[in-house]
Amino acid sequence: MKTAAKESARVAIIGGGYAGMAAATELARGGVPVTVFEAARVLGGRARRVETDGTRLDNGLHILLGAYRETLRLIELVKDPGEPTGLLRLPLELTIHPAFHLRAAHLPAPLHLFWALLGARGLGFGDRITAARFMAWSRRNAFRLAADTNVSSLLAARQQPQAVSRYLWNPLCVSALNTPPGQASAQVFLNVLRDSLNGSRADSDLLLPTLDFSALFPERAARYVQARGGSVRLGTTVDAVRSQGNGFELAVANECFTHVVLAVAPHRAAALLAPHAALAPMIQMIDRFVYQPIYSVYLQYARETRLPFCMGGLETRYAQWLFDRGRLCGQDGLIGVVISASGAHQGLAHDELARAVHAELAANFPGLGEPQWHQVIAEKRATFSCTPGLLRPDNATPVARLFLAGDYTASDYPATIESAVRSGVRAANLVLQNA
Repeated sequence: MKTAAKESARVAIIGGGYAGMAAATELARGGVPVTVFEAARVLGGRARRVETDGTRLDNGLHILLGAYRETLRLIELVKDPGEPTGLLRLPLELTIHPAFHLRAAHLPAPLHLFWALLGARGLGFGDRITAARFMAWSRRNAFRLAADTNVSSLLAARQQPQAVSRYLWNPLCVSALNTPPGQASAQVFLNVLRDSLNGSRADSDLLLPTLDFSALFPERAARYVQARGGSVRLGTTVDAVRSQGNGFELAVANECFTHVVLAVAPHRAAALLAPHAALAPMIQMIDRFVYQPIYSVYLQYARETRLPFCMGGLETRYAQWLFDRGRLCGQDGLIGVVISASGAHQGLAHDELARAVHAELAANFPGLGEPQWHQVIAEKRATFSCTPGLLRPDNATPVARLFLAGDYTASDYPATIESAVRSGVRAANLVLQNA
């Protein structure tokens, strides 16, 4: 129900990624029309559509999990009635071709995971028992550490065998935290295990997008917002946010707003916060962030080309996780390869990296043939480096009615789509409380 305060509120959301569009959706649902400013021509931020010669790609290859409740809730809210979500839901299955395979059993939680660990192919029986003991220890300790450390140190302290770390924990760490295990926060890693592997059986499901990431949520959200009196302005850069009376003036046609949600990447947020002296501690916190890249390598093979899985991993120098876009998106013969975190791939030119990745695929899947074309997309500051004890800013700021939203704000999670969405929802709720 609208109130007079809500009707008089003018809310600007700067940034049309998953955090910004989550905030916009939640505010529209609460009866507050918003204006979204997005500098790019496509919504999605660091999870958006990129078109190459008419082929829809993503600037980052991601998966979602069944535990991503807020993301799933908002997708259901903004999609058309009866429209598919655009996510293929599969039971947890981890494949490191050809050495390792784990699949969740059709049992209630947590038995589904323990049975999966005990039946994992590619590990000795003793290794499987030790992996199960690690999860049991984590549960007994409520997935909490007395003091944070890095993931490698935690695994060594819990006497995890090399094969278990190599095929299970390390790949999960890199894919979830986008940070090498020797640098990654063990506490945040345990938070991820708690919510994905220790909840209901459905929480551990893999959700593989069958749509590009702009179409999956942000563009649907834009239609939802516009249908409720809001607006979404693409190709519109906001260079400054200035305090003006009881509100804010944006350096875009000198428009004024009662509330502002900054939902841009952290380095961009720091620049927009700089004119506000009270925000200096927040800016210093953001300035201490170190960033990790995500590279996505697309290789177009003959249309009949298929991988033996929709998504699976390789243990190679470069390629980490492979996506069969033919199986997932109807893009026959297109294979997407994601390379998370820092590594040797950063020293190669894009053409060199594409050739190197093709050579790794060809060595593991004979008969691929030569790719017809390739595309490498590098997000060099894809996420913050999720290190032990990292301080992250709150959604609320010392400046009244100015809020932050993004995967980098304070939470239990690393920089994921779900953490971005949750942050956007929190920011929206703060606006509603202050409207």
